[in-house]
Amino acid sequence: MVDVTRRELLGGVVASTALAASGLPQAVAGQNRGRNVMALAAPKLDTVRFGIIGVGMRGYELLRLTLAVEGARVNALCDVRAASLDKAAALVFEKTAQRPALYTGRDTAYKELVAREDIDAVIIATPWQWHVPMALDALAAGKHTFVEVPAALTVEDAWRLVDASEKHQLHCMMLENCCYGRSELMLLNMTRAGLLGDLVHGEGAYIHDLRWILDDTDQGEGSWRPQWYTQRRANAYPTHGLGPLARCMDIHRGDRLDFLVSVSSPARGFAAYTKRQFPSDDSRNRMNFVLGDMNSSVIQTAMGRTILLQHDVCTPRPYSRINMVQGIKGVFAGYPDRLSLDDHGGGEEWITDLGPWKDQHDSDLWRTLDQSAQQQGGGHGGMDYVMLWRLVECLRKGQPLDMNVYDAAAWSVIFDLSERSVRARSRPQDVPDFTRGQWKAIDPSRATA
Repeated sequence: MVDVTRRELLGGVVASTALAASGLPQAVAGQNRGRNVMALAAPKLDTVRFGIIGVGMRGYELLRLTLAVEGARVNALCDVRAASLDKAAALVFEKTAQRPALYTGRDTAYKELVAREDIDAVIIATPWQWHVPMALDALAAGKHTFVEVPAALTVEDAWRLVDASEKHQLHCMMLENCCYGRSELMLLNMTRAGLLGDLVHGEGAYIHDLRWILDDTDQGEGSWRPQWYTQRRANAYPTHGLGPLARCMDIHRGDRLDFLVSVSSPARGFAAYTKRQFPSDDSRNRMNFVLGDMNSSVIQTAMGRTILLQHDVCTPRPYSRINMVQGIKGVFAGYPDRLSLDDHGGGEEWITDLGPWKDQHDSDLWRTLDQSAQQQGGGHGGMDYVMLWRLVECLRKGQPLDMNVYDAAAWSVIFDLSERSVRARSRPQDVPDFTRGQWKAIDPSRATA
């Protein structure tokens, strides 16, 4: 019971407190049904006018790149830290000679930003517990909403996002930048071209040594992210590994995530790091980390495909998202990129010279934007710039986005469901059908870039 209470403390109470602070009703999830937004095409925008909530480390980078995208303008900024806000405002003035409206001083200052009439879209780059309440307020104010990962922390909050996007007929997209990596988009093109044949299995991960964030708990992610690791036994960051695989497997466009089972290893890495790094009387040595050093979750789709998803942020294992897709004719794997194909000696050894396949299957987005992304220092190898450029292009053309609220909900909810499975001795947990059956009606050939 102690463990369940801890999960509810951060996964439920904090989120509910934020919702209460926002003044939003806490209706039963999934009951406020509106028109499906799977292929939502909003009216064209000549210029996309943004407001950005949260301009610390991640938000500042998104601001910098948004300012570099043609057709985008940033009219307002919000952050609870005045120093972060001043730095971001100075950047806007440097790049545009315009001074953005600024909001700070209290947790709910963002409400004034989303209410502005000169804002079309809101980017939310705040601590995780604020993603849903801020997104709901932005949608209610008539703004397209772009939320950093994960978009939601609980099944109930995922439904709230779906309901709100449908009710207001506005885009609510999670900023899953890994879906715009060059290798990921090349793999997507390979699968759509049938190079790998019928897909049967995928593997993805977020393996990233983040022990360093404990070195700075005064500001930035170090001030809030480690607290989640003392409360949740889960895959606490599922979308980087899952998002690209879900797109390759046409999730919500002919298939869907059905159920998962999850196991977690003991929690040892963070405690060993604090003991080695800090004095014995340091408060960080009193943190009770419960996040397993490795979480492994296996998801099965409605069509019977399987996905292995892993999470490790506290051991010396080198960075990897694995990014492996397996079909009956071939296999692609990342880190490093390689192929095994029936038509080229499949099963004998990996093909590591992918030049011919890159020439054929490279993303048109990357062919067009590579130079610009590099010139702008495009974030995470360029994928951040490509992502922002693409969503601005879609809004300006009035066409559906590459990803939607159903993707945001299903990919994010693995956080909550993996923990439920771990705490229930790995019993299966159903993934809700956030599309309410519409995944069957979408032709994968109509999928966007």
